[in-house]
Amino acid sequence: MRFYVLFVIFLSIAACSAPKVPQNKVASGGYNPATDSLRYTGEVHLRNIKQLTFGGNNAEAYWSFDDKQLVFQSDWGLINGQGCDQIYRMNADGSKLPNGKAYEEISTGKGRTTCSYFLPDGRMVFGSTHGTAKECPPPAMFSQGRYVWSIYDSYDIYVTDKKGKNPKVLIGGPGYDAEATVSPDGKWVIYTSTRSGDLELWRYNLQTGEHKQLTTELGYDGGAFFSRDSKHIVWRASRPKAGEEAETYKALLKQNQVEPKALDLYVADIEGSNVRRITNLPGANWAPFFTPDGKRVLFASNHHSMARPGREAGREFAIFMVNIDGTGLQQITKSGTFEAFPMFSFSGKKIVFASNRNVGRTPTRDTNVFVADWVDNPELVDENFKSWK
Repeated sequence: MRFYVLFVIFLSIAACSAPKVPQNKVASGGYNPATDSLRYTGEVHLRNIKQLTFGGNNAEAYWSFDDKQLVFQSDWGLINGQGCDQIYRMNADGSKLPNGKAYEEISTGKGRTTCSYFLPDGRMVFGSTHGTAKECPPPAMFSQGRYVWSIYDSYDIYVTDKKGKNPKVLIGGPGYDAEATVSPDGKWVIYTSTRSGDLELWRYNLQTGEHKQLTTELGYDGGAFFSRDSKHIVWRASRPKAGEEAETYKALLKQNQVEPKALDLYVADIEGSNVRRITNLPGANWAPFFTPDGKRVLFASNHHSMARPGREAGREFAIFMVNIDGTGLQQITKSGTFEAFPMFSFSGKKIVFASNRNVGRTPTRDTNVFVADWVDNPELVDENFKSWK
């Protein structure tokens, strides 16, 4: 599902002046802040930010296990003529692929796709509706005056071969099956499904084909990821209160829709036990990913902009970091635009994310993919970094 659509549509960014080179000295280790033109003041954990796509909506970019490639979804007209998201891969350093192209389509070019991810052997999984129809299923943007996401019951989860070709159904059947990610040990796929009547997390054993339901509470459980040691999961969830909230949630779900206005983050072990809520913030808190040490979680949120007046409330999304006990909340990105979908490389040295930022600091609704070096322990050069205004 294209979870970034809600936020891109409503985004409004103030125009800025022409760029000025940050006035910082070259740091030890060869880092030159004067060349870090996509970095913003206060982004102490990011260095050497590089843009990899350049138009349309590109998001949910995730690393291959060798950190050499990224798989992502895009509706960018330059590479995608379908009119809705398709799945592509690219080299993480921005270089050309062996076929001479910068981006290679992995999906069929039919239907609508979402949520791709690498397997350890180089195969890829992704959700797609192409098994039902070649056309893009229409999005239901509003229902009963509410902003909603479509939960297409035509989504199944496909797996490619090692060359990224010949996708075949891995997880399918009646109802919505999508949002698949893979455990670092290569044993499990976690995904969201309506097969039990609600939007729940399920775990699939890649060796035995066994499915296990991990969540049972009423509400939307989705967007789950594994910790680096494959022992824990983190995900976003809504928990509608009994009464009107619960009945509205159920009524929308019957129409294959969900309202994503209130989401918080939860962690558990991979059996679905020892569930702990780690955020209790207003707005939508989503797209979580564990830091390599498993002690913190990066995530996207608009809680900091919810108090703004009128139509500005909740429009700005940034990437935050929080300890798994819910303490130590820290804002990571500071561009004032849409930022989401953080994922660490398997080496832990880099991060990929989606953003509306650009080197010209100009207002845009284009969402692009960026990679950056991750600085776990910021130095003085990071604390003192100043971007042009």
